[in-house]
Amino acid sequence: MNSADLDELLERIESLPISGKRRVVAIAGPPASGKSWLAAQVSKRLKHAVTVPMDGYHLDNRVLEDRGLLARKGAPETFDLGGFASLVKRLKQEEEIFFPLFDRARDLAIAGAGLVGRDCKSVIVEGNYLLYDRPGWRSLDRFWDLRVFLRPSETVLRERLIDRWLRHGLDRPAAIARAQDNDLPNARAVSSNLTRLDVEISSA
Repeated sequence: MNSADLDELLERIESLPISGKRRVVAIAGPPASGKSWLAAQVSKRLKHAVTVPMDGYHLDNRVLEDRGLLARKGAPETFDLGGFASLVKRLKQEEEIFFPLFDRARDLAIAGAGLVGRDCKSVIVEGNYLLYDRPGWRSLDRFWDLRVFLRPSETVLRERLIDRWLRHGLDRPAAIARAQDNDLPNARAVSSNLTRLDVEISSA
């Protein structure tokens, strides 16, 4: 995303009316599409903005293991959708909200590690399934004031995902397998089952 496109997105967000306590923007896309980077850039340049990542609602590895879902971590069924939906609903209603953050190095969520404070006027929520048109997930749509979707090509995604797993200590065959067997199927599901979009950002 070039600087002109980012400036245009920022202007669009700042022009949104505030209903309730604050405006809420969804930045969605497949894993490794650049959601975290874009959310950080937007929050940094807006006044009184906070990023809320969906990743804090990963189910714990012990729960996933008990359910036979550990190898599918990152799929829709491996998140606490009820808890996340409750948080999103509160964003416009309450002056101060604590939320969990995901520690990638330790592969676990930390409760109460993030804060949306009283002076926050814009919340940038980022995650894979914010615009996912499937039961449960589609109910999130009513909470968004703006819906942004990132759509890199599958070739770009594959390389980024392999790179990500290499950085997390997997050898190359394991990184390729993790990307192809889990992440890319999730990416295809996200990209082909979308609710409403306001802004779509494509890349090579």
